Parts: sequence; C-alpha cells; structure tokens
Amino acid sequence: MSSYFDIFMIPLQLLIVFFTVYYFVISFFGIFGRKRDEKIKIPEKTFAIIVAAHNEERVIGQLIENLHLLNYPDNLYDIFVVADNCQDNTAKISQEAGALVYERTSADEKGKGFAMEWMFNKLFAMKKQYDAVVIFDADNLVHLDFLMEMNSRLCKGERLIQGYLDAKNPNDTWISGVFAISFWVVNHIWHLAKYNIGLSSVLGGTGMCISMDILRKHGWGATCLTEDMEFTMKALLEGIPTTWAHDAIVYDEKPLTFKQSWDQRKRWSQGHFDVASRYIGKLFREGIKQHNIVMLDGIIHLFQPYFLLCSTFFVICSYIYSIYPFYTNILYTVLPVEVWTLIGIGQYVFPMIVLMKIHASFKSWLYLILYPLFIYSWVPITVLGYMHRHEHEWSHTVHTRGISFNDVLIPEGTELGPKQVIFNKDNK
Repeated sequence: MSSYFDIFMIPLQLLIVFFTVYYFVISFFGIFGRKRDEKIKIPEKTFAIIVAAHNEERVIGQLIENLHLLNYPDNLYDIFVVADNCQDNTAKISQEAGALVYERTSADEKGKGFAMEWMFNKLFAMKKQYDAVVIFDADNLVHLDFLMEMNSRLCKGERLIQGYLDAKNPNDTWISGVFAISFWVVNHIWHLAKYNIGLSSVLGGTGMCISMDILRKHGWGATCLTEDMEFTMKALLEGIPTTWAHDAIVYDEKPLTFKQSWDQRKRWSQGHFDVASRYIGKLFREGIKQHNIVMLDGIIHLFQPYFLLCSTFFVICSYIYSIYPFYTNILYTVLPVEVWTLIGIGQYVFPMIVLMKIHASFKSWLYLILYPLFIYSWVPITVLGYMHRHEHEWSHTVHTRGISFNDVLIPEGTELGPKQVIFNKDNK
C-alpha cells in the first residue's frame, strides 16, 4: 500500500526539504550582515513621484506635505497624484498641498495598475522628462533621505529598486503590530538576504523606483491584483533584477482589524497565483536557456503559495500517518532530526533577532506572542486565494490613520535640514 502512495508522497517530501532548507539558509545572509554599499551623495537624477489615490482624503495631505520636505533639490523632483475614480476631496486636497493632480475616471479599468499605466503614458508625452519614477501609496510617509538613496542606486546602474517597507502605525492594534513584524522580518531574511547574494528581490507595491528607460522600452502592462509582482517578473524575464535599498524607507499604514488584514492578504494571494500561473513556465524556459540562476530563483518566489498548500497537505497526511502509516517517511533520512530541530528553533529566533536589530518597542515584543497566529492564518487565506485566483476585482483598503510627518519621522532631538526647519516655523 505504501509504495502506491510513495509515488506522490516521496516527491512531496523532497519538495518540502528543498524549500525548508532554502528559506533557512537564505535567512542567514540577511540576518547577519549587509553588502558594503558606498553611497553617492551628489543629487543628479530627476524623479517623478507618483501617488495613485482612490478616495484618500484622510491621508493624502500628510504624504504630500512629507514629500515636499525630502532632502533632495526641489528642481529635481515633482509630485504627481492620480485621483483615480474618486468621489471625495482627494484631488482638491492634493492640489492645495502642492501636487500636480491628474483626475482619472474609468468604469471598466479599475485598480492601481491601470491608474499607473495611464499616468506613465502622461509622463511619456510631457515636455519635461525624468530619469526615474518613484511610486508611493496615499497612506504612506517617507524617510527624508529616500530620494537621495534612490539617486545613489541609479547612479550605480541599478534600474529597478525596492525600498524598505516599514510601518507607520505598528502599535495601533495587535493586527497592525503583527503585520508590521511580518514586514520587518521579510525585509531582513528575504529582501536584504537576496540582495546580499546577488539574487532578485521583488517589488512591494510602494516605495518602488523604476528607471524610465525600462518603462519606455518594455511598457508597464501590469494591471492584475498584484501589479508589483507582475512587473517584477516581467522585468526579470528581460534580465532586469529588482534590487533592494535597505536605507530608502517608506512607512506604510498596516490594517487595523483582522478582516482588513484578511481581505488584503486574500487579494495578494489571488494575484500571486495569477502571476505564478503566467510566469513560472516562461522563467523556467528562459532561465534554463540562458543558464540564469536569478531567473530560476524567481520561480521559487512565485511557487511560495503552492508550497504552503503542499506543506499543509503534508501536515494533514502526517497526522493520519501517526494512526495509519500509509507512505514512507523520508524526512529524517534526508535530514537528521538535529537539523530539523535547528530549523524549527530558527523560525522563532529569527523574528526576535530582527526586533532586536531594529530596536522595536516593548509593545512589538508583546505582539510577537501572537505572530504565529498571524502566520498560520495564511493557510486558509491561501486556499481561498487559489480558489478565487481567476477573479480580478480590485478590493480597496480604506486608510484612516492621518499620521503626520512629525509624529513618525522627527523624533525628539533630531537635527533638521533647512526645508524641515522652514516647515516647522510655518506651522507653529
């Protein structure tokens, strides 16, 4: 009986061993070091900052105010807001705050990907041209040195760059707290780790910098539920990896409730399966043809939700196995029990190391207790994402935390630049 099931169960176990070891080994390259990076501190590149906003009147003003204060020459960047299918005062508030506003209405093509493609076409037709575009979400706040960091990377030849995804409200609720922890962990054990060893990172939807020459040559064309991942893989097929700028920080608003978190992650899961189904085969063919390990590694990222489904299925099978052994268990043959124990401990130790590295608040350490609950909730979400992977209706996340630049980015005692000093005087 076992030999019949082994036809499926042995390859499944080998797959689990591969992914488990891969994730564990990769993590070390992000936890215990950074690639030496000599920064270029002379502003040179020009930027078009784009914010695609749908009914974001509660938060858009704070972001634009923040963007005007970046430590970068005013004449080298402009702020564009796409007021996309808005029924509120997003456009008015954005214009009053000093952004260049473009209003877009479309009953059929809804979502951030369509709005960005529309705005890129506007940029192509302008008399003034830019070296790169930087994309933020309306609920973000941005570190003052963000553009200077991206300028340095562009000057070194990087063309597709993802900034560090931080949280502006990590202490609001336990949901925003564990969501923030998950981003901090991924920033270090995935994005930074891959950059350190020369593999491609993945765009994260906001804090993205894209060289204009890429857009002119290849177009955007990413309009699915996870347009960031879609464009990452499209670029990777062209031999353009996504690099990681650890010091270019964007502060994102994390969901406040479990339902908001559930809906957002379900959309991500749907989009992930969609992109995977369209790009795994293409990356495999090109990766083998070109002997390109970076392309083949991109497949591993796309396969993540499938791996979660496979590993969940195996866990269920292992419970049945304890009652009725119906397959040959090779996990402890391939890897000794000591190695599995070390990997199991690492799952809990790595998040703790990350919290220590970023000097997380005491509240974040308390939220760490609930972090496993958040991680395991990905299982049903991924199942639903797979079931609804062919649905492409955009679900908008409502943002309500109107946190100011001062609250997050200017801790007491921070030395301010000329722009920030002027800002503070004007707002006394």
